[in-house]
Amino acid sequence: MSETKHNILYTIGHSNHTISHFIALLKRHKINVVVDVRSVPYSRYCSQFDKNVVSAALQAVNIQYMFLGKELGARPDEPECYEGGCVDFKWIAKSKGFKDGLQRLLEGVEKHHIVLMCTEKEPLECHRTVLICRNLKDHKLSIKHILEDGRIEDHHDTERRLVKMFKIEPTLFEPEKKESDLVEKAYDQQSQNISHRSEEPGKVYERAK
Repeated sequence: MSETKHNILYTIGHSNHTISHFIALLKRHKINVVVDVRSVPYSRYCSQFDKNVVSAALQAVNIQYMFLGKELGARPDEPECYEGGCVDFKWIAKSKGFKDGLQRLLEGVEKHHIVLMCTEKEPLECHRTVLICRNLKDHKLSIKHILEDGRIEDHHDTERRLVKMFKIEPTLFEPEKKESDLVEKAYDQQSQNISHRSEEPGKVYERAK
């Protein structure tokens, strides 16, 4: 399948960019819709990316803003998505809201150049990669990460970095283990590393047994 706007999904972390630099990165890659996947669309240190501020700045340059943090965020409200106070990405992926959010993305990329926006500049440190992109792999999408300097990293290369980061290799007893299995193992490890605890003080969610 050729890479057209109908099958490409971009991701980006706003990091501590200025709004002007952030918009320049978007324009460089012809982005016309920003989908915010932060559960909490505000920044303690970078107020230029507070929901109302960034949406207004994008609108001023004819880039649409859409908030899907409720559906695709990493800190869901549903107690069943937590175990011992820590979020479980696999349970999020099973939720109706998450599946509905993915479907909206799939419908959107047929018409627009969409970028998923979260906070972390490194794709592997963010749920946009470890949760959302992981669950889009079975769809005919070309996923590309916009890096801090504007370069593009193909998602397949991102996954290779992930496997290399954990030094995951076939064992002596599984010498022919498929690359896809190694990738999934690396995803599982990184999911545990970046999962967030409930932000509500004194409240620890427990999944119903």
